[in-house]
Amino acid sequence: MGWTALFLMILQGHTTGTPSAMRVGNFSGSPAGSLLPENWEPMTFKNIPVHTWYTIVEDNHTPVIKAVSDHSASGLIRKIRIDPEQYPIVKWRWKITNIFQNGDLTKKSGDDFPVRLYIAFEYNPEKATFFERAKWNVIKLIYGEYPPSAAITYIWANKASAGTVAASTYTKSVQMFVVESGDQKVNTWIDEKRNIYKDYIQAFGKEPPMISGIAIMTDSDNTREKTVSYYGDIIMESAKQ
Repeated sequence: MGWTALFLMILQGHTTGTPSAMRVGNFSGSPAGSLLPENWEPMTFKNIPVHTWYTIVEDNHTPVIKAVSDHSASGLIRKIRIDPEQYPIVKWRWKITNIFQNGDLTKKSGDDFPVRLYIAFEYNPEKATFFERAKWNVIKLIYGEYPPSAAITYIWANKASAGTVAASTYTKSVQMFVVESGDQKVNTWIDEKRNIYKDYIQAFGKEPPMISGIAIMTDSDNTREKTVSYYGDIIMESAKQ
């Protein structure tokens, strides 16, 4: 049974226990040479015609995602509903080959990163004001679904120090956490671990709603630079791990 099927059974009450971990990005289980890992789909932007190229390659005999960006931007996303209180820990691996010389998280012109991990959170109409509900209902009419209400983005910056938390230059609904910085660890696989639940409270000052999706993105459309980056498996864990 796959992780997705098991998780759906849990949501539906068809099992008495819950797994302590979920491999939401099972990239190592995908065949090398394929373009998309199972349950993931492209994430593109209407006004950005040149997309980052993603494929599955072997690195040290393990399948991983390779991202090639040349003045481009796009990502891969898995739409999945997860309770961040039940699974607050996210673990992942990534590797970069260079940082962007013109990168600057404080400017739109520098809003590019060799690697990003997005955690998106769903819109909850029950906790919205009247005007918020009106706005989101219009958006739903246009796009057929509610977009995420907020997101946390874990990034590898060129200059901003690790530990920095800053709002995206495009919207305060996206808060960026710098987990790596500079070029000292270039060409090295780095294992990361974050507590999503605590990070959301730090960024937005309240408890998080349900997670609605997880995405990765390598982009260089603003800085007009080039990079090749890699992503390993992404795992969600309970706090009891």
